[in-house]
Amino acid sequence: MTHFLLDSHTLIWFFKGDTRLSDRVRILIEDENNQKLISIVTVWELSIKQSIGKFTFTQPIKTFIEQQLKMNDFNLLSITLGHIDGITTLPLHHRDPFDRLLIAQAMIENIPIASADSAFDAYSIQCIW
Repeated sequence: MTHFLLDSHTLIWFFKGDTRLSDRVRILIEDENNQKLISIVTVWELSIKQSIGKFTFTQPIKTFIEQQLKMNDFNLLSITLGHIDGITTLPLHHRDPFDRLLIAQAMIENIPIASADSAFDAYSIQCIW
């Protein structure tokens, strides 16, 4: 079993069936034996994207995410004080606050992150793509 954290764009591309999602990541997400984590920070980011019109859900985001958690066997990763504290020591290679929190979570939880974002390569985390 593989466990990993999904970056926001990875999750969006999976939901949309977007061809930019790598075959490797799609297979990992679809494998019911893997533990797929979605950070609460990703849900927060998706909510903001919806509120400014960058992403549209067919139903309230709470309902949509709850359905996706069940349908795709995703698990939510809460934000802890340890994760927040981890941000304070991260170099500023990446300035996006959502991604910085995802990076801190991946580091502290010692889990890989599924992301095509090359800026993540500057940190001591394992990226899957």
